[in-house]
Amino acid sequence: MCSIMGYCSRSAAIDAFKKGFEKTISRGPDDSRVVDTGDGFLGFHRLAIMGLTPSGMQPFKLGKSYVVCNGEIYGFEKLKQELSKKYAFESASDCEILLPLYKEYGTEMFAMLDAEFACIIYDGDLGEYIAARDPIGIRPLYYGYDKDGAIIFASEAKNLVELTDKIMPFPPGYYYKGGKFICYCDIAKVNTVCHDDLEIVCKNIHDKLVAGVEKRLVADAKIGFLLSGGLDSSLVCAIAAKKSKDPIKTFAIGMSEDAIDLKYAKQAAEFIGSDHMEVYMTPGEVIESLETVIQLLGTYDITTIRASMGMYLVCKAIHEQTDIRVLLTGEISDELFGYKYTDFAPDAAAFQEESQKRIRELHMYDVLRADRCISVNSLEARVPFGDIDFVKYVMSIDSELKLNKYGKGKYLLRHAFEEDDYLPEEILWREKAAFSDAVGHSMVDYLKEYAEKTYTDEAFEGLRMKYAYARPFTKESLLYREIFERYYPGQAEMVVDFWMPNKEWEGCDVNDPSARVLLNYGDSGK
Repeated sequence: MCSIMGYCSRSAAIDAFKKGFEKTISRGPDDSRVVDTGDGFLGFHRLAIMGLTPSGMQPFKLGKSYVVCNGEIYGFEKLKQELSKKYAFESASDCEILLPLYKEYGTEMFAMLDAEFACIIYDGDLGEYIAARDPIGIRPLYYGYDKDGAIIFASEAKNLVELTDKIMPFPPGYYYKGGKFICYCDIAKVNTVCHDDLEIVCKNIHDKLVAGVEKRLVADAKIGFLLSGGLDSSLVCAIAAKKSKDPIKTFAIGMSEDAIDLKYAKQAAEFIGSDHMEVYMTPGEVIESLETVIQLLGTYDITTIRASMGMYLVCKAIHEQTDIRVLLTGEISDELFGYKYTDFAPDAAAFQEESQKRIRELHMYDVLRADRCISVNSLEARVPFGDIDFVKYVMSIDSELKLNKYGKGKYLLRHAFEEDDYLPEEILWREKAAFSDAVGHSMVDYLKEYAEKTYTDEAFEGLRMKYAYARPFTKESLLYREIFERYYPGQAEMVVDFWMPNKEWEGCDVNDPSARVLLNYGDSGK
């Protein structure tokens, strides 16, 4: 990961800019640079992944224009070759193509990118700023306005806390120009429904996911893999293992006493022949890390915080004990193929509508979790299930096929990889266990118990009423909200709501986000 920031005002104070920007130096510890564009400031903290030499340092400049980008542009070599007929390149960095691309295509360039990215461009000829974010929001970007109405962009909300009254996430699939946010790609929208039969659909799922993993194996820095033992991360690892000459490096975490996933992660690792490392966390570490995790996340959402505890601690161990720089993860599969609770979808149209909603909101939840837990430990996240071509295809599949009428959730994904010996049958067809539960049921129980001890019933009722927006509804949610408010006072609207099952569906009106409370929770949770 890297960190970017832009203060789009000639009257911006450099000291205030630097103070805010320094809060995310862990995203890019290799080098830092701030430039004065003449109309404000652009800043860049670098984590070198592609083009490791100093020539790959940003901001890049072309004429009077500048760009900073936190991103990976897949297949950039082809674009670079075409642009080389007119422009000279000095580095091996993928992001160096952005200014030439902008010069040639303007804002149409954003729809051309196969990338996970957030960028800020200063157009020196027009004297204006343009910003954009990838269609899923895998790379973070936030914005706010100063007291004079000037817009400020930054990789994380914490950069903006003292610079603006209201911080909001930059909408994924949009670019900003001339004071307006313009949608260039609504990745959840389906223009043409795919009515291919089951076998063709599954073959395409297979081929497109393999391609999504393969392109994410290209890096000048060392790559590792988070392996929970669940279907999604296991598939990513299995594909990568088949595509790699040497054994891949996999990492799993769990509570020492009841980690559901560690045994499955080990089984998958042994099957694919990975160099596997297990990390154990203690109840004390969970509680001690809670405030740190909420501060780095910038959320009060229960699901996100629970699932971040294990991810943060395993990434911390990877950072401290290895020379890995890039991590591939299994996020976004649930939103595409279904959760345990989407088994309760009343019909195919409701399933599709829920999937679209979740994909559009992901940047505030699972994608945010992966980014923050990984980047705060000076690592980069890559998300194969978030591949643009893959997501567009799965979203277009006739939703009747995606409904769980096969007696097993995510049937299409499982069936797509039945052949070619990717995973043991026990892993490929294993029931879903939520990551926050699977690292050890006791972890969630410890957090709930800690919250119960923190507030009496009377104190809980009084304190939760302070919050009109996203009002806490359990002692655990109040605990998280109060910690959040210490670091992001009055910024609760950065998150649209609590990530919970759709309460309008029969069987889903629950008061806890864990799949454990659903009637269809399978034997993987035992």
